Amino acid sequence: MTAVTNVLSGLAEIRPWFQDLYRHLHAHPELSMAEHATADRIVAELRATPGAEDADITTGIGNTGVTAVLRNGDGPCVLIRADMDALPVREATGLAYASTATGTSPDGSTVPVMHACGHDTHITCQLAAYRLLAAKRDLWSGTLIALFQPAEEAFDGAQTMADDNLADRIPKPDVAFAQHVLPGAAGTVMVSPGAVMAGCDDIAITVHGKGGHGSAPHETVDPVVLTAAIVLRLQTIVSREVDPNSVAVITVGRMVAGTKNNIIPDAAELELTVRTYDERVRERILAAIQRVVMAEALASGAPEPDIRFFSRLPVTDNDEAVTARIREVFTSHFGADHVRPKAAEGGSEDFGIIPDLSAPPIAIGDSAPTTPRAGAKQRQPARPDQRSPTATLPISRHCSTPWTPASKPWSSRRSPGWAPRTEPRLGSGAGDHRGDATIWNEPPSESATVATRPNGVSIGPSISLPPSSWILATVASASSTEKYTRQNDGTSSGSQALASHRPAVAASPAKFVT
Repeated sequence: MTAVTNVLSGLAEIRPWFQDLYRHLHAHPELSMAEHATADRIVAELRATPGAEDADITTGIGNTGVTAVLRNGDGPCVLIRADMDALPVREATGLAYASTATGTSPDGSTVPVMHACGHDTHITCQLAAYRLLAAKRDLWSGTLIALFQPAEEAFDGAQTMADDNLADRIPKPDVAFAQHVLPGAAGTVMVSPGAVMAGCDDIAITVHGKGGHGSAPHETVDPVVLTAAIVLRLQTIVSREVDPNSVAVITVGRMVAGTKNNIIPDAAELELTVRTYDERVRERILAAIQRVVMAEALASGAPEPDIRFFSRLPVTDNDEAVTARIREVFTSHFGADHVRPKAAEGGSEDFGIIPDLSAPPIAIGDSAPTTPRAGAKQRQPARPDQRSPTATLPISRHCSTPWTPASKPWSSRRSPGWAPRTEPRLGSGAGDHRGDATIWNEPPSESATVATRPNGVSIGPSISLPPSSWILATVASASSTEKYTRQNDGTSSGSQALASHRPAVAASPAKFVT
């Protein structure tokens, strides 16, 4: 029996518990930085975990963040992360445990709240992984850190935890894992090295004009027309200034101007997002945006615009060696037909900030200044030459049901109809998370380093990890609101989604080897 299989053997026993936990979390979502009840439930579950009574649990990191450090002898330190926040979406799934919750948005308005992006799944899978590992401490050696992060949807949860001295509160991880859920084919795991999620820059622009009556535009400087010109010209940056072999996106998602149809306003606002995979491309695009905005204002005879870069996330970049190790073990455990390449996507993730905490703080450059939160310490993601080697592993595993859609596509994340079934999605997530943590002592190849117990007895090949490697796992889920037909083989993948958050475990007592 392999280490992953050995640890997963307890999955059936805890299934009723984590199904109930998932339904509770789904029915009680909370917005970014308001995850107080969610954090309380997580802490209660951590403290009630059999075999983990000696864990060091810390609460309130970065407002609502939680960590649990489970030390189990010598060996690598493995961090697993789950994000906790939900979205301002009104649920329309019809589920018995559908959310009817509301929350307060940043502007003070009351909004509906739903776990429309799967963070309820992430929490459940991570807690299940933690429980399974705590029950099998005789099979592994090292340190496990379970980290529960606020405000991933707001793009500042990881940074807020970092600003609250996270690095001083937990041991330095040797490898870190996280998990996402995505719509996808039943039982598939997508694994790819390199850049798999884009870096993100968010920009707010205020253009100034001279207001007046709509009947006399010649007496004004119309910021609405200026804004329209900027939006159109921005679309030429990628098509005319970026190498066609590179990938980049500029999207203007918000435009606000005026109060009445016959009044030309004094100013207009627009907000945009930039997604890139290459730092040189990023720098060129940001410089081009500033140039275009300034030039269009000059051409319109308008005052100089205000440009504010308010959010920055690094590229999610998988370390090739770590990703190869994960692929090897997942292929062995789940089967080659269920492990596939993962195409890069334009979405972004702040998880990479957490394992990069050892990088020195750097001032934001002139090309991307930020406006800090009051009292917050600003830190730019480390440059490639300053970061510890990282690995992000989006695993797209369908962990809801072993079915394929008969007539309709899967509901997407962030939609009111996002309703992944609890099985086998939850069991799959638990399996992935635990597997990520346990696989480091599974034999990767004949040429791998051989680990030894303290008594000198060989325990088989073990992977040599770079410092602070990290992996982001993505679990795919179909919606229960759609129709499905059973796959020909009728099999399920109930151990899939928990595996991406567990420390390396050997079939007999052994150290995590780095």
